This record gives sequence, C-alpha cells and structure tokens, in this order.
Amino acid sequence: MSLSHSFDTQHAALPFSGVLSIRQHGATLFERAAGLASRPHAVPNTLDTRFGMASGSKTFTAVAVCQLVDRGLLAFDTPLTDCLDLDFPALSPAVTVHHLLSHTSGLPDYFDEEEEDDYAAVWQTRPMYAFRAPADFLPLFRHLPAKFPPGQRWAYNNGAYILLGLLVEKLTGLPFNQYVEEHIFKPCGMTGSGYFWLDNLPDRTAAGYIEDPDGSYRANIYSLPIVGGPDGGAYTTLADLARFWDSLLGRPAAPNGARLLSPTVLQQMLTLRAQTNPSPTAETAYAYGLWISRQDGALRAWYMLGEDPGAAFFSAHYPAQDLEFTLIGNLVPNAWAMFDAMKQQLPTL
Repeated sequence: MSLSHSFDTQHAALPFSGVLSIRQHGATLFERAAGLASRPHAVPNTLDTRFGMASGSKTFTAVAVCQLVDRGLLAFDTPLTDCLDLDFPALSPAVTVHHLLSHTSGLPDYFDEEEEDDYAAVWQTRPMYAFRAPADFLPLFRHLPAKFPPGQRWAYNNGAYILLGLLVEKLTGLPFNQYVEEHIFKPCGMTGSGYFWLDNLPDRTAAGYIEDPDGSYRANIYSLPIVGGPDGGAYTTLADLARFWDSLLGRPAAPNGARLLSPTVLQQMLTLRAQTNPSPTAETAYAYGLWISRQDGALRAWYMLGEDPGAAFFSAHYPAQDLEFTLIGNLVPNAWAMFDAMKQQLPTL
C-alpha cells in the first residue's frame, strides 16, 4: 500500500485534521493537509498552516538552555539555587540544570502526569488568561513536597521546564518567549512560528478542537493557558520544523548556515540521559528536551512529542535513514489514528 493510499484510507475511516510530512535527504517524499483550521468559518488546513505544538516545544526550551551553556553562563551540573533565588522549599542545592532538562529532578509539578491525565481540568478553577509568563505558574506548585531525591528516577515534569524558563529569563534579561523567538526562530528562518495568544491568533493558524460525547466540537481556548511558554504551547509550521531540524543538526540545508549549538553542546543535548521505563529493553528514553526511540538498545530517532486538548504533535529525525516524519493535528484522537496508520507504511521507523 502506498503512503498516499494509506493516508486516504485512514482519512476516510476517521477524518484527519492537520498536516503530515515525510522528508528524506532534504527532499519531500510525501506531504498532505486535511481538515479544518476554523470549523465555524470552514477554513481548510493547508501545508503552511500554523499549529500548536503542545509539549513538543519543550525542545526549544532545552535548546535555549544549551545555548546558555555554549555561552559559558552556566553548566549542566550547575545547581539551580546558584542561579535563582526562589521561595521554593523543595528546591535543594542538589537539583541541577541537568536534572531539570532530563525530567529527573524529583521536584513537584503543577500538572503531575503520573497522577493526572486531564490538562484541561487544571484551568477549570483557575483563570487561564492570568497565566502569561513563567512566574505566573509558580504558585501552583512551589509549596508542594518533592516526589523523590534528584537523580533517583525519571518522571515527566512540566514544572521543571517552567523553572528552566525562569533561568533563561534571569541569565538573559529577556522574557522567555522573546528569547526563543530572537535566538531560535529568527536564526532558523522560522517566520511562521511563535508564541501566539489564544484570543488573538494570527492568520494561517489552526484553532484546536475538542470533540464532545454528543459529537459536537468546541475550541480549546478555555483548556490551555492563554499563551504558551517554556513547558509548551508554541505554534509552528511544517516548513519551519524542517528548518529547525536542519539548523539544530547543523545540516547544509540550514538557512544561511544557521547552527543553533556548537557540536560539543549539541552532542550533550542528544545523549541519552534517562530511561523513561525501568525495563532495560524499553524502546523509549530521554535526552535533553528530546525523546529517544531505540531498537535493541540502538538509537532509531530523536523526536519531539506533545499533546494538549486540541493539539497533537510529533516530529522525529531518524539519522540512519536521514529521514524526518512530522504530524501535527488540531483534533487529537484522529491525529494519533493517522499517525499509527502512516507508521505502518514505514516499517524501518
């Protein structure tokens, strides 16, 4: 079955809303857009539509921190208490930048994904429009107890990335989102990407949709913070993601030869840092801001991954095949169904 036939068959079974791209050796093998960016106005998704990345944009936070390491402003083993003076009882001098980047800090989280599975519920009793900067999230988790000693194990932690955002702000003097836009998006030529306000989305931007039990759809504007930040919520396009991978990996196709990190620090970012599952045969692991896919203990891919109400995101680079596979959707279950269908047509991935 061809990629096109597989896409069409799955789309007919459960309509996909989003974009998908498969790129190898810098050339596009397959790309498709489907569904609606705006349901009330019947605006279709296109290949240059901007979509929410959810937690996939944690990768940008990791790159920002790695850039500060490149500049000599800190090291991965720097204790966070050396850089930030916070009213945060669980934050001990034993917690380092490494622990935050790799989700091994053991710090409390404002949305603990080991205990909770409904991100929208966080905002049912809180004004989502009041969360506009990293510091606004601190009251949600600063006085909670630590989960475990730093380095003991891996536990996905949104709050840790909020703290990394505060670190970027402290060391650069810039608001976190502005730093990313100036030092990552701009040099990469990611002109379609940004941290957009849910109540003022720019043109060519898909709204996220949630399907209710009765089959109706509603926008996700009350299910997320009003603007993204260091733990997630940036918007991007297929073309911008291609530019990002090229610039991150220092490939010749990078716009104007852009290189986000030195080879030494890039290698540190890409190195496996924690097992996400205690099983020694587990296929997933974590680096700094990137997931790692493995097979028989060997690297298959680095990938970015995110899901929010109304946003599904996956973008992976497979070095052995020099191939990238990206899927972004604004209707979650349908997006992951398409993801599974297309992966079956790429048996080497």
